[in-house]
Amino acid sequence: MNGSGCPAGWAELAARYLPLVRVELVDNILPFWQRTLDDERGGIFNCWNNAGTHLASRDKFTWSQGRFAWLWSRLAECAARDLVAGAAEPLLAQAGRTVRFLQGHAFLPDGRCAFLLSETGELKEAIAGRGPAPSIFADCFVVMGLAEYARVSGETAALEAAWRLFTSIESRVAAGPVPTHPEPTPAGYTSHAIAMITLNLTLVLDAAASGLRHGLAAEIRARTDAAARLLFDVFLQSDGRIVESRPDGGDLATTLLARHVNPGHALEGLWMLLTVAERAGRADWLERARAAVLFALERGWDDEHGGLLHYVDCAGGPPRGVAGDSVYEGNVVATWDTKLWWVHSEALYTTALGFRLTGDPRLQAWFERLWAYTFRVFPNPDRAVGEWIQIRDRRGAPLDRVVALPVKDPYHIARNLIQLTELFAGRVPA
Repeated sequence: MNGSGCPAGWAELAARYLPLVRVELVDNILPFWQRTLDDERGGIFNCWNNAGTHLASRDKFTWSQGRFAWLWSRLAECAARDLVAGAAEPLLAQAGRTVRFLQGHAFLPDGRCAFLLSETGELKEAIAGRGPAPSIFADCFVVMGLAEYARVSGETAALEAAWRLFTSIESRVAAGPVPTHPEPTPAGYTSHAIAMITLNLTLVLDAAASGLRHGLAAEIRARTDAAARLLFDVFLQSDGRIVESRPDGGDLATTLLARHVNPGHALEGLWMLLTVAERAGRADWLERARAAVLFALERGWDDEHGGLLHYVDCAGGPPRGVAGDSVYEGNVVATWDTKLWWVHSEALYTTALGFRLTGDPRLQAWFERLWAYTFRVFPNPDRAVGEWIQIRDRRGAPLDRVVALPVKDPYHIARNLIQLTELFAGRVPA
């Protein structure tokens, strides 16, 4: 580290990439989402094809609307701080309309969140016969949207609503099992995805409660620390591997589910662990997270065609091991060699943050390798569309497939570009 507390090479990296990040965010990504706004009711219309050229439906997935509320709230703050061009007030106003749409229509009488709504807010079933709430992830993203809006706007009622929903999620996860459409967690396994999103929620709630000096701040901070400890103690192994599906029996060597690694989820969760480790002053956690970032990158990188594979075996290469017939296992086998947008945008932020916090030059090199691949492969060649063509085959050709929901989602790309903008402009998350 140099005298400013930054590693050697950081200032040069930030100066080089900050303008590139801003151009991609402001000139290419955000104009697409500006065109999708529902200015009357709040939220967005985002059931687009992968090319971003055809809107198939005006239905609103709660999952995406919560993410949008988070995104537009954060953008409003960035605009107010002159980190991105634009006026803060209309961004925050649209985030507020989205929050009110969710509060008015997404909540069921028992406190859970509906998964799918019509354009005007009527309940719809995403899966016939499965009821209105087939996935707890919808609830999670509503928490994120409400909490971030509360932090930026100062509306404590939104934070308190987010906290009530979070405690409901906590109770349901503890009672288990919880519905996780589109890929139910197979019986006998505990999902890293649930643990990771719990940490993500607590970080957003933590920032909101601390910023508003709310009485919940200490309680939420304790939840953040507990969520991080669970990931470090249960899912992160001594070799740097993050177990995506942990078998209740503890055998990590036999089944496909226990052996497989999801590099994207690992890297997404690791920027959260790096953040908590730095804030807590835990050098041991910081070192373990740094090693885990390198493990995910080295196992996940496709040496033949470049880019990060969707799923790999813990020893590298295609997933292997005894497989069952679950939807999730079928997806691992069928899509392991695809290249996904969110994996690469999350990896960019994680490697940049990891380099900033640890000074490991390998993470700088990985960031630059990832940047070169990502911006060669994912941006839409039709810049009038702007949003990336998100799903690619192993060689980088676009695939017309659905990942999770039949939508283009206003989240990972813009979120990570915002995070990189903040990081390169000198804001280290705390």
